[in-house]
Amino acid sequence: MAVKCENCPLRSKDIFLSFTAEELKFMQRFKVGELTVDPQTTILMEGSNSPQLFTALHGMGLRYKLLEDGSRQVINFVFPGDFLGLQAGVMGEMGHSVEASSRMTLCVFDRAELWSLFKSHPDRAFDLTWLGASEELFLGEALSTVGQRSAFASVAWAMLRIHRRGMSLGLVDRGAMALPYRQQDLADALGLSLVHTNKTLAKLRNRQLMHWNDGVLTVSNVENLAIAAGIEIEEPRRRPLI
Repeated sequence: MAVKCENCPLRSKDIFLSFTAEELKFMQRFKVGELTVDPQTTILMEGSNSPQLFTALHGMGLRYKLLEDGSRQVINFVFPGDFLGLQAGVMGEMGHSVEASSRMTLCVFDRAELWSLFKSHPDRAFDLTWLGASEELFLGEALSTVGQRSAFASVAWAMLRIHRRGMSLGLVDRGAMALPYRQQDLADALGLSLVHTNKTLAKLRNRQLMHWNDGVLTVSNVENLAIAAGIEIEEPRRRPLI
């Protein structure tokens, strides 16, 4: 049975901004159902014109682009609360694909109602704009990482970002969180070879900064991992939930 928006488990997370009563009623009308998919299922495909939009309710996935030679660039990682499909909703087709990395449950929305959201609920429309701007900010940081940071700093940055996202969602217990991604996914995100990624993870593990094994990421020292990444630890911004 689909979860009603008023009972959404994500709404209790401090990272997400609260709804007004009117926004909650609209979101319940906007939501048309739920979809559960298995790992490696394609949720949205590059070039497609999906009639549906999604919010990740449970599970994790990734966004990626395939190049002509068959290589893959992972754009970012999908966590609970992430909104999927806005690109197709605004531009007519997806410029990248979205795939489940674990079993996922997704809230499903009718894309045809997107314009009703902009027309009738400008605050919710601003939330969508905020999410788009946030993605742009992240991509700028990711591009700087791929282009300018060393492999050691890049992997440290990625592991820290993932761990901090997990903490904001209550997915971390005593420094450890379930992580369904593969080392190849991380390599494809950072533009590194699988061998280089594996060796860099080993260096981080040997320095007792983090450990990733058997689908579990454990960060031993957040402050030192941030130093290795060359960044300062910042409190996550509270974000809208669609």
